[in-house]
Amino acid sequence: MTATPDPAGVAAGDDPLRIGPYSFGSRVMLGTGKYDTLERMDAALAASGCEVVTVAVRRVALGDQPGPDVLSRLQGKYTLLPNTAGCFTAEEALRTARLAREVLGTPLVKLEVIGCPRTLFPDGAATLAAAAQLVAEGFVVLPYIGDDPVACQRLEALGCAAVMPLAAPIGSGLGIRNPTNLRIIVEQSRVPVIVDAGVGTASDVAVAFELGCDGVLLNTGVAGARDPVAMATAVRHAALAGRLAWRAGRIARRLHAAASSPLDGLIDA
Repeated sequence: MTATPDPAGVAAGDDPLRIGPYSFGSRVMLGTGKYDTLERMDAALAASGCEVVTVAVRRVALGDQPGPDVLSRLQGKYTLLPNTAGCFTAEEALRTARLAREVLGTPLVKLEVIGCPRTLFPDGAATLAAAAQLVAEGFVVLPYIGDDPVACQRLEALGCAAVMPLAAPIGSGLGIRNPTNLRIIVEQSRVPVIVDAGVGTASDVAVAFELGCDGVLLNTGVAGARDPVAMATAVRHAALAGRLAWRAGRIARRLHAAASSPLDGLIDA
């Protein structure tokens, strides 16, 4: 499936974001939880220019399941990325992913296996085990993982279509806490690196792209903003600015000043 490219991304001459067999013009992905109304969710998603939206399989109505009916508002407009949020074991995550594929008819899955209910940090070992099984079953797996270069390398080796290192704890809004690790992950990865969790505002999005990341997924930073639609618009522009800055190539950092104008050949006043 090929989504409609983001016009601003095309104008900037950027390549599409390719995840497995999928191709997207926008590099921003949004979640669908925590909005005070579904109408505000609709407006924020549209303002962001996103093409991929995540849905928590265990928190929305699938088929005859109880829960808010957000799917009817999303299907046909966006590429759905079902996620296994709320799963604390590999077995739970596998069951949830299989249910999503059966009901939604998509092999895409954002894999989450939580290791700690307080911090919501991922369980690395369980994530690796679940990822290996899902890849073997033909899923296009995007795993949520810590900002651990070794874990990301292993997930890529298993056949994951992307890696999704966290910026900070889920919902914290702290922004990118470890840019050095993210840079290492970007440098070593041959699959897209999508920053996930902890992104609080548009400047965090810009920093992620300036570090060379391929995409950003956020939910609380938009849904929890005083004006979600305005924040979604800011995120859209920040993503384009950050990505363009990375492609432009920033100057090297220096300890001392470097004059903008040459000092040689100055004329005495």
